[in-house]
Amino acid sequence: MLQVSGQFAVPVPLAETLLAGWLLSRAGLVVPMGMMTIAPVRPGESLTLGEDGSLSGTARDVPFADEAEKIAVLARRGEDHVVALVDRAACTVGEGSSLAHEARSRVGLDGVIPENVSEPVDGLDEDALMQMGAAARSAQMAGALQAILDISVEYAKERVAFERPIGKFQAVQHNLARLGGETAAAIAAAGSVSHTLGHADEFDDHVFLEVAAAKIRVGEAAGEGAGIAHQAHGAIGFTAEHILHRFTTRLWSWRDDFGSESVWAVRLGEMVAARGADEIWPMVAVQ
Repeated sequence: MLQVSGQFAVPVPLAETLLAGWLLSRAGLVVPMGMMTIAPVRPGESLTLGEDGSLSGTARDVPFADEAEKIAVLARRGEDHVVALVDRAACTVGEGSSLAHEARSRVGLDGVIPENVSEPVDGLDEDALMQMGAAARSAQMAGALQAILDISVEYAKERVAFERPIGKFQAVQHNLARLGGETAAAIAAAGSVSHTLGHADEFDDHVFLEVAAAKIRVGEAAGEGAGIAHQAHGAIGFTAEHILHRFTTRLWSWRDDFGSESVWAVRLGEMVAARGADEIWPMVAVQ
């Protein structure tokens, strides 16, 4: 479903609402109706729930914070992790936007009293939330890449230069083939991590490997694919009137959400190095 939403560049917090619902249900809380978002969404950030029942901390770049009715918050309470449901109106929401002109806001939670707080949740922490978010963005980017491939192929059939469609030129055909390859790789990586998460009982090393590999590979495909698509379209692809930029600006934004490919590449490299050379093949070949 997220891949299809990316294929249509849906400008609503669908992924964020699904992630919030997953977080709340994982903690045993009732999932409310309406649009939601989650916090924190940046690697290394954490929020705290104090003994007085109030939250403290600031979450940056929270997607759709100005539109969501509720925010599902993962917070630390002592040594434990809990999930809290917060009314967005009770928070301090700053202004900000992504490259696609979608809200990415700084949300202040100091002194906010949640509407509901879960008991401590085993196996759920900031890293698990980052992994789910990265997987969701990978699916959306794969869908958007499929869309720009279809748009670029059709444009190459219609755009005439030197008395023939530009799709007849070998250089253009070569670039579109590269775009097709990047799209296929992205769809495969996103599908693989989706299957793995659907069958996993916990966020173990195998899940981390799939998430990191997907976010890295799909992010690289997004950068390469968006460039090829704009090269095929020329200047018209950047204009407000043309549909292409609706997808490419989201691709550029999504590749940074929940950790860019460089962030995940460093973490993946550290895990591989820590396990040693003898563990590389068993790790990538596990069923």
